[in-house]
Amino acid sequence: MTAGAGRTAEWGGRVQEIKAGDVVWCPPGVKHWHGASPATAMTHIALTGTVNNKGVEWMEKVTDAQYNTEARPVNTTRALSAKQRSIIPIAAFTATGDQERLRTALTEGLEAALTVNEIKEILVQMYAYAGFPRSLSGIQTFMAVMDERQARGIKDQAGKDAAPLPAGMNRDEYGARVRATLAGQKVVPPPGGYQLFAPVIDTFLKEHLFADIFARDILDHQSRELATTSALASMTGTQSQLQFHLGAAMNVGLTEAQMRDFITVLAAKVGERESESAEEVLTAVLNSRK
Repeated sequence: MTAGAGRTAEWGGRVQEIKAGDVVWCPPGVKHWHGASPATAMTHIALTGTVNNKGVEWMEKVTDAQYNTEARPVNTTRALSAKQRSIIPIAAFTATGDQERLRTALTEGLEAALTVNEIKEILVQMYAYAGFPRSLSGIQTFMAVMDERQARGIKDQAGKDAAPLPAGMNRDEYGARVRATLAGQKVVPPPGGYQLFAPVIDTFLKEHLFADIFARDILDHQSRELATTSALASMTGTQSQLQFHLGAAMNVGLTEAQMRDFITVLAAKVGERESESAEEVLTAVLNSRK
């Protein structure tokens, strides 16, 4: 923006205030709107690419209700990388089964330089948190996206395959150590609670989720925790797990600034309800770490 004040939002996302000096980037294929604020005019310079000699597709007018929604200052601090930010909506819409918005998120992920195998890994991991039906539906949507892109001559980077797991790896011990690390514990604690009540779920968590899946080196643990927290924040009835994994994300190296950026992305890409609920939990997590 070169002068004045305005508003912008992705369709269905948070309305954000913009001011002179702000730079707003909207990924290709994302439905969005922008305009002057209710009380102040604005001027801006717009740059866009073209596809088949077409730079923009004009759609329906913004309603008064959309325009007059309470706006928040635009976040100009991006503590997460573009790749990290793109993980968040992919995991969220896989978990909720919103295939239409997932298609957009998958395209944005590829444009943000996620490899094909990295996206596959996110979708596979989601079965452990949202179930096989959601994971398989997400994979099928990704297959359709890839078919469309290949038909248009777009060549996406496949990325590396997962290295084989070490021969003879003790999956129970490995998974227990990973879970302890996520919890910020230096020593694996003795089992308690649900682990004693239903030992088989503890075995599945250690040997499958935190060993078979987390040991795969396509995604690092920070990326896996971004995917997990996004999925949990987008579902209902998962607040205690979300609290654990927001803490886990920081225990594997994500900073407070990056977690606040996570909330910003959640608001802009997923929804206000999800971001506000996750922000409350994050506040509790941050307070407990002081």
